[in-house]
Amino acid sequence: MEVASLNKLIKILIHASTWFAPVLLPLITWLIVKDRDVKRLSLQALVFHAIFLPLFFISKVLSFLIIGVPFAIIFGIMLIYFPVKGIAYAWWEKPYEYPVAKWFIH
Repeated sequence: MEVASLNKLIKILIHASTWFAPVLLPLITWLIVKDRDVKRLSLQALVFHAIFLPLFFISKVLSFLIIGVPFAIIFGIMLIYFPVKGIAYAWWEKPYEYPVAKWFIH
């Protein structure tokens, strides 16, 4: 398998890791892979998960109050939409940066 297609597959897996290993896979990828773009993406995925997963769970806890329901819906949609968008961009080999995370990773 050539390097470009392997990097494409790794990027797709990093985006899809939201649903099966949101911290473990990007961390392992960041530690092992040498490609700068893949390392940057894995670090952005880690920051994205570190920000949005706690926000989603906090809003789920607060959902017994009416105020938590809209936030749980919004954060839940964001946790689905942005990784799916990242998978599509990786498939088309276009650069993609997670919102909010790109501010922390230069």
